Amino acid sequence: MTIFKAFCAAIAAATLTLSGSATFADDLLASRLGAILGQERQALAVVPDTRMTMLTSLPPASERGVATQSGVVYDRAYLASLPVADGDDEWACLAEALYFEARGETVRGMFAVGEVILNRVDSSAYPNTLCAVINQGTGRKYACQFTYTCDGLAETIGEPRSWERVGKVAQLLMEGTPRALTGGATHYHTKAVNPSWAQRFPRTAAIGSHYFYRQPIRTASK
Repeated sequence: MTIFKAFCAAIAAATLTLSGSATFADDLLASRLGAILGQERQALAVVPDTRMTMLTSLPPASERGVATQSGVVYDRAYLASLPVADGDDEWACLAEALYFEARGETVRGMFAVGEVILNRVDSSAYPNTLCAVINQGTGRKYACQFTYTCDGLAETIGEPRSWERVGKVAQLLMEGTPRALTGGATHYHTKAVNPSWAQRFPRTAAIGSHYFYRQPIRTASK
């Protein structure tokens, strides 16, 4: 029994020694890590905020090969921050069309309707100015391209804020804002109707209360 007790005592002593060594090693490691982190914090503290932002920010999306959107801000608050727009007769025609055709839409919806008008100007199937496109067929029964030009009602601007908003949208479109919403659409109609031509034209988008379509090649009528 004496030998056995001595053996157990030896094992216990060895265990305490190993345990103490492990604890000492952990304490030493923690102390060294704390010192390193403290030095890093001190070093970072003297780096200017602008430099730190550069070091910790990702490069622009375009430089990372990430596809970016058009960059257009379809937001009423953004439009409100812009100066009041003004322009020539072409601007007035486009702003008027947006007012009577889309003033109740979201900003995205206003831009979408504007895209259609500009896409027509670019198409050889339509006149080559904004005013001519918008007023095409006006005065001929069932021939007008935009309903408000032949509904028999006077074009009275009764909502100044809406007019200011669509004027800004018109200006942005005329200045070259990317047409990224409607897929090259040349036609649209409200979701409340179903014109016969909509069965033949490929639909490209649905935005707000409108469906948008692209006119097939060799099709000239709406």
